Amino acid sequence: MRDHLLDWWRVRDEVPWSTAAEDVTGPVGGRRDGFLDHVRASAARDPARAARLEDALHRAGQAAATGRDLTVGLLAEWQAVVLGVPEVGFRTGPAYAKRGRERYGLAPTTEQRFARCLAEATASGVPLPSRTARVYLDVAFVHPFPDGNARAALLCASFVLRRDGVVLDLAAPLLTATRRADDARGARELVRLVEVLVAATRRRDQHRQAAPATPRGGPMPPTAAPLLAEFGSPVASSGGTGRELGAELPSSRGTGAAAGAGGEGVSRWGRGPSRRRSA
Repeated sequence: MRDHLLDWWRVRDEVPWSTAAEDVTGPVGGRRDGFLDHVRASAARDPARAARLEDALHRAGQAAATGRDLTVGLLAEWQAVVLGVPEVGFRTGPAYAKRGRERYGLAPTTEQRFARCLAEATASGVPLPSRTARVYLDVAFVHPFPDGNARAALLCASFVLRRDGVVLDLAAPLLTATRRADDARGARELVRLVEVLVAATRRRDQHRQAAPATPRGGPMPPTAAPLLAEFGSPVASSGGTGRELGAELPSSRGTGAAAGAGGEGVSRWGRGPSRRRSA
């Protein structure tokens, strides 16, 4: 069966990450954390799961504030918090997605190559939007852990942005966009999406600073509507309905579940008719 992780390695080498976006520098940030808002939006469905993810998100923020490097070990620490277990290791077998139609293999060098990918996420020479989108997709398609990889991708994206002083006030469009491992254009579009989200956050922050004081109760979270009008609409590349954080991230067969079942995922961002997902 075709190994879609090999597709991602090929696409990763093809995409011109260093020129795919303009670089941005912090501080950029409004009065809200879009990643935290996205996590809390799911709390009604599973409060314990959301609380664990929020805890891990705060830990990632603390690590970013101290300038730590992104490593497999650090990500595994966060993932243990996410899953509520003492420790988490790198997967030991292939992962599957789309009801087993897509396979993400495991080679002797996969973990070491993934470690290099994480190191590149904080290296200089590549614009921040490119590094953020790239590490998000790295986690999606390497699928390092037996469970919770969409949440791991969320943590990595937030960490990389915060480490450079950027806090998005709206992150849902990034976290609900479906991507394919073999889609180089889609990878470039994800870079562009991050760039737009950063610019939109900066504009809203500048407007807030120039506007009268916010009434008691605090600012309302931004919505994606103006962004959709500017950039396009999220559409599921697989034709599926998707779930929170998307539905195309591969799920590990090592959990004993049916291949592709219960997976979390990333989705495609592109132009076309809007197909809204639940938060």
